[in-house]
Amino acid sequence: MIELLRRFGGKFRRYMVIGPACKLIEVIFDLLTPLVIAQMIDKGIGSHDVSAVIHYGMLLAAMAVIGISFTLVCQKMAALTSQGMGTDIRGALYQHINKLSYAELDRFGTPSLITRITNDVNQVQLAVALGVRMLIRWPFLAVGSMCAALAIDLKLGMIFLICTPAIGLVFWFVMARCIPYYKQLQAKLDRIALICREGLSGARVVRAFVREDHERERFAQAADDQANTAIAVGKLSSILNPVTFLVMNLGVCAILWVGGIQVNVGELTQGQVMAFVNYMTQTLTSIVYVANLVVVFTKASASASRINEVLNCEPSITDEGNQSVALPKPGNVAPVPALSLSHASFSFGAGAANAVNDVTLELPLGKTLGIIGGTGSGKSTLVSLISRLYDASTGSVSVMGSDVRTWPLDQLRRVVATVPQRASLVSGTIRSNLTWRDETATDEELWAALDMAQASEFVRNKPQGLDAPVEAGGKNFSGGQRQRLTIARALVGSPQVLIMDDSASALDFKTDAALRHAIRERSVRGAAEGGLPLTTVIVSQRVSTVRDADVICVLDHGSVAGLGTHDELYATCQLYREICQSQLRREELEGQRGSTAPALAPGAPTAPASVCAKEGC
Repeated sequence: MIELLRRFGGKFRRYMVIGPACKLIEVIFDLLTPLVIAQMIDKGIGSHDVSAVIHYGMLLAAMAVIGISFTLVCQKMAALTSQGMGTDIRGALYQHINKLSYAELDRFGTPSLITRITNDVNQVQLAVALGVRMLIRWPFLAVGSMCAALAIDLKLGMIFLICTPAIGLVFWFVMARCIPYYKQLQAKLDRIALICREGLSGARVVRAFVREDHERERFAQAADDQANTAIAVGKLSSILNPVTFLVMNLGVCAILWVGGIQVNVGELTQGQVMAFVNYMTQTLTSIVYVANLVVVFTKASASASRINEVLNCEPSITDEGNQSVALPKPGNVAPVPALSLSHASFSFGAGAANAVNDVTLELPLGKTLGIIGGTGSGKSTLVSLISRLYDASTGSVSVMGSDVRTWPLDQLRRVVATVPQRASLVSGTIRSNLTWRDETATDEELWAALDMAQASEFVRNKPQGLDAPVEAGGKNFSGGQRQRLTIARALVGSPQVLIMDDSASALDFKTDAALRHAIRERSVRGAAEGGLPLTTVIVSQRVSTVRDADVICVLDHGSVAGLGTHDELYATCQLYREICQSQLRREELEGQRGSTAPALAPGAPTAPASVCAKEGC
């Protein structure tokens, strides 16, 4: 909590000074009030002096008005501080989360990060507001009331010395057992958020498999678990106020009894006894409120530690100190490769098996790389290394002849456009989604990207065209339409490398073929116009999507099982041949065998100029 105050409280320092100062003035009036009441009783009521009663009554009213005025100022300072800090913390959290790599995001988990931005920040805001308003008031009021009471009569003050430690003992007993539960509550809220996210985002799957009852039971168990912890905390904390007020009321009874005796013998006045009772009530009530403040601050401390955990998490991928990379010039005699991987490996955490294992390949400018393999073979992870969403554990990954670690991330991701496996659109319009890469893109450029992505037809059919609304997640579009819009978005801004991570899975074969043809034409046109040709990386599980690629990389459990053209791999790579046989028609396979017959004839070389690393190929 202190760390958050140091980090975000600087600009609100004046509010944190003015607020407690106003509250301190209010406390002074609260301490003077019992003395004024004592004078009203002794000089006014006791002497039957109406004018004295009116005089002291007006004085009390004036003190109340002044106290309320300072209270309102304090409330405003507390609101400005808490809301301002909360906004700054949320902004810093969101900004920092966007700097984290996929590795850190995977470690925290999306539901936990959402809980930290919302619930945990709310707890910190509450603590800051109460701190500005009450942190000075209740401790100062407790100490001031005790001193004023002892100044009235030392004998009655002995009752304070008995009641105060008793309340402190109750407070220690309760808080020592409650504090561990507060940290558990936040973790259990994370669990509830996770189940909610899974159930709501996968609602169609849940209903398709008739798993509603199971999901309701899973949510109910998590909610009951959180509720049981909260009830346990509530049972313990519920002891605090009743026992405290019991001790306080017993102390008041003792004061009235002992004070009454002293009034009869003339050692104290009636007003002094009433003042003493008021001071004791203020003291013990203040202790109760201090205890409640400690509860709030304990919860806030647990939340603050979770927030600091995210803020103190250093991104594993940074571009600090990286200088802009000069792109190769068209027509260079010895052009650099568009992509180059040298013994690149990657694993999700220490001790885990490599998701990408010792991959070496090179792709010239303007060429197309197809990546194919079974589910879990590491295809998406491999292409994530190119745009530096992950950093290779060993080896290197280069784009345009420069290691991706030397690129400024903004420049790298302008040069390398990625179409993710899952089509992602945000609420707004088609135009606002398409201009993510280039906010200055003209309508002509947007329509050109839509034409290439085979999306212009259904966009033109919209009454608003480019300004047609997009609902959250693009749910007002079909799966194929969403994929085509995300492809168009990646093409805006003229990237030099286009990565399509299984982004045509929802497209029919005709549309898929037309898309690939349009991309090839774009590459040729770019080279003809004196620019760099478009280099394409296509990840797919369809043979038909990658068979025309200049180079095909076959992955098997993160390793390269084969590298070459379609014909070469069909002749030499068993894994690729099995994939083809499972997808292609008989006529296509017979034609394929005919085309590869010379390579398998007796006396011919046993393997073409391709790479096959799978055992048995």
